[in-house]
Amino acid sequence: MTLRQWLPLLGITLSAFIFNTSEFMPIGLLTDIAKDFQMTESGAGSLITIYAYVVMAMSLPLMMIFSRCPLRPLLLGVITLFAVCQVLSGIATGYYTLLASRIGVACAHSIFWSIAAPVAVRIVPEKSQATAMGMVVTGTSIAMIFGLPLGRSIGLLAGWRSTFLCLAVVSFVALAYLAVLLPKVSGNAPFNISDLPQIYKNPVLPGLFLLSLLIPTAYFTTYSYIEPFLLQVGHYPDNWVTVILTIFGAAGLLGSYLFSHLYNAHRYSFLPMSIGLIMASLFLLLPASGSLYTIIPLSILWGISVTAFNVTGQAEVIQSTDSATAPVAMSILSGIYNLGIGSGTWLGGSICTYFSIAYIGYVGAALAFLSLLYCLFCMIPAMKKYKR
Repeated sequence: MTLRQWLPLLGITLSAFIFNTSEFMPIGLLTDIAKDFQMTESGAGSLITIYAYVVMAMSLPLMMIFSRCPLRPLLLGVITLFAVCQVLSGIATGYYTLLASRIGVACAHSIFWSIAAPVAVRIVPEKSQATAMGMVVTGTSIAMIFGLPLGRSIGLLAGWRSTFLCLAVVSFVALAYLAVLLPKVSGNAPFNISDLPQIYKNPVLPGLFLLSLLIPTAYFTTYSYIEPFLLQVGHYPDNWVTVILTIFGAAGLLGSYLFSHLYNAHRYSFLPMSIGLIMASLFLLLPASGSLYTIIPLSILWGISVTAFNVTGQAEVIQSTDSATAPVAMSILSGIYNLGIGSGTWLGGSICTYFSIAYIGYVGAALAFLSLLYCLFCMIPAMKKYKR
């Protein structure tokens, strides 16, 4: 690729980083937000739940509404909305004003992840499209490694509002960068609602959609409250909580590496294996929480397994669709995944409120166990029978 193609691709990678950082940033700031607004962690956790539900509800409708728009102004407009809403989050005077700004971010999120990859592959030569996709994935991976812990560190030093304002500054920088360097990109072919039934006639996709609801529900029952869990149950100081979150994110890169080397040769065992490791990680969270010598290895295992599941789910959607239906199927998958995020955050908050935060891992593990049974006895046989 030429420098003129690399430079806008780097801008899209930066945008992927800030969008993913923003989505999960409240997880690392939950305790401080709850204290500032004089509410419980589970109450503050509704920021994550509602955000996820908005993304779930708006992904497909917004994709249909803006499918005829040229991608360049659409991408710049989405980043502008995102940056403005980060400023509003940083100056929010109460919980509901913060929630309103997060809803605006969620709408921007819904559109961004429908167009980021298409823009990336259209600004590079055909032989470099895999590299472009890899760059977008790299932005999301770096967000998990550095974005959330860095946001939490800023919040500890200068207050949680500063984290949102710093992200707003980076967003405006990315906007200015892309406004100068992003070339004109043609729009997508319009999508018709009448095409939806064809997707659900595919025998594999409904099962993938169900797993993409169950596993995120299991996972986020625990992960959405991992910061207060480590503080209250593990009794770790703030700096070690940040370190553990960083290790968890970094382990995701290893999960991607294992996927790239093992998935093709072990396609029918890779998915249930990743689900089984998620189940084990959640079940062992409470027993392992008392020592750094156990919680750190568990965080590595958990980070590997979650990333492996996420990448495998997307790969199976691509395996089970053609070029015409793949973008729509991925949009639906994203919406359902965010439904799982919201459901898991709500369920974890209920456990924290009515039982104890110590038990969130066990509840998540139970859901993961049901998912594993479905995967082994329903999903894998359907995958083996289906030939596109």
